[in-house]
Amino acid sequence: MALNIQMAIRKNRLFIRLKGELDQATCENLKFRVTELIDKYYIKHIILNFEKLGFMDSSGIGFIIGRYSQIKKRQGKIIICSMNDIIERIFNLSGLKRICLVASSEEEAEQYLEVV
Repeated sequence: MALNIQMAIRKNRLFIRLKGELDQATCENLKFRVTELIDKYYIKHIILNFEKLGFMDSSGIGFIIGRYSQIKKRQGKIIICSMNDIIERIFNLSGLKRICLVASSEEEAEQYLEVV
């Protein structure tokens, strides 16, 4: 299955909605596009919406860690929201909770950033 990507920028925040599978075959294009947007629009925070993400492998985990490294240099945050049970299990096992905030929705993610 392919990966459908929707991205939007509001203020200094990049919203990424993923549908499908985040794996080695789909990660490279996503990584390139997101890195380009981070630099071009001086993105400080990334909100990843995983509501419709059906699968993620180690490449997906590497993608998140790589973007965390970019965002950390700007004192920003990565927030993951709307995870299903499968993705949440992968997320918990990988240790990503140590570097990412978790929200139930994009609205809650934005509220986190208003407080920070």
